[in-house]
Amino acid sequence: MHAMHRPARAPGRAFFAVAALLSLLAIAALTGCGSSSSGSASASGSGAATPGAIAAVGAENEYANVIEQIGGRYVQVSAIESNPNTDPHTFEASPSVAQEVSQAKLIVQNGVGYDTYMEKIESATPSSSRKVIDVQKLLGLPESTPNPHLWYKPTTMPAVARALAADLSALQPTHAAYFQANARTFEASLQPWLTALRQFSARYPNTTAATTEPVGDYMLEAAGIKNLTPFGMQADIMNGTDVSPQDVSLQDRLFADHTVKVFVYNQQVTDSVTEGFLKQAAHAGVPVVGVYETMPTPGYDYQSWMLAELTALERAVADRASTQKL
Repeated sequence: MHAMHRPARAPGRAFFAVAALLSLLAIAALTGCGSSSSGSASASGSGAATPGAIAAVGAENEYANVIEQIGGRYVQVSAIESNPNTDPHTFEASPSVAQEVSQAKLIVQNGVGYDTYMEKIESATPSSSRKVIDVQKLLGLPESTPNPHLWYKPTTMPAVARALAADLSALQPTHAAYFQANARTFEASLQPWLTALRQFSARYPNTTAATTEPVGDYMLEAAGIKNLTPFGMQADIMNGTDVSPQDVSLQDRLFADHTVKVFVYNQQVTDSVTEGFLKQAAHAGVPVVGVYETMPTPGYDYQSWMLAELTALERAVADRASTQKL
């Protein structure tokens, strides 16, 4: 049996108090800070936007990418969290991030406690003209939703695209037809992924998997894959709390008994627990697939990222081939 302890993440998300955020904004204004080196990055590319473009922010780069696809040349987009080598759960907003968010006219954030620093900044810098799409609220999900990784849910981004088209049209009515057309194009471009999910379910019925965290659980469910790892253990790993010896033993047996056909792990955040499970999977010959919390860049947009993750799952099940990184 391998180690059961991991360095605990900071409790909950890293939040700024409102007063502290106001101080940070004042500092940023005085110093003229640019984008934060800890995670903020342009999603639209230099020179892509037209004069008068809408300043937009996606809390995670997958949302920023969809903003860019719907807004096109009429938006200037930034992504706050975009580093695939960091833990989004422990992200701390910098003064430049606070300034960037406060100046945005359009924001997309995940909700479900995943990026609450965004709400803190927005509360500290209220604006009646700012459009905020909280994906949790958009989907009508309660605060108690156990899995916050909403971008892996096939119904999420079509809803986000439609909301973006509506909000962008409200901000720039003369370009409404452009935004609506881009939203339709985006939804159509998701069809290869959605079709592949249905085909996977039909081709590989009764596929079983083990996981570390619930990062890709929504996609596993959509592909008809049964996740045999107890959700309580997934939540413990996600939240940085100790995993029980009983859960570790259960997971180890899933590999040793070849009960699962694939091991899906959060390759963005690993520790001794994950490393132990990876060794057990390798010893048992169970292929592994690494999934991401933020979209890997460069080379991907949201659609191609989702399809690449599903392709990796199919290679694992059909060919017993591992894909630890895209």
